[in-house]
Amino acid sequence: MAEEADELTPAQVEELHEDMLALRVELGELLDANKKQSKPVELDQAAIGRLSRMDAIQQQQMAGAQQRRNQLRLKQLEAALERFEDDDYGWCARCELPIGYKRLKARPESPMCITCLNEIGR
Repeated sequence: MAEEADELTPAQVEELHEDMLALRVELGELLDANKKQSKPVELDQAAIGRLSRMDAIQQQQMAGAQQRRNQLRLKQLEAALERFEDDDYGWCARCELPIGYKRLKARPESPMCITCLNEIGR
């Protein structure tokens, strides 16, 4: 059973909307910055040594993983902004109860309350 939270106040909704807009800009900047880091590593053994190349490959893979996480979060954020425009923001998509303010402050793109999220195992 989902844990009940209070409905968001209009001031909280506006604050969270501003947080989402700022986060969208931040994620866009991160995605742009990570593009260079996640490019394939050159195979030229003469240019860099084998261990340096292995380190570069590992860094490239970590940058690629971060890029995918940021892309997913941006997609979730865009969906949350759509919910805001539809006046559905702040309500759990699963149990339809209010999502707590603290949860949305930490992750404004969250479509579910923490209880439902835990129940589905994410």
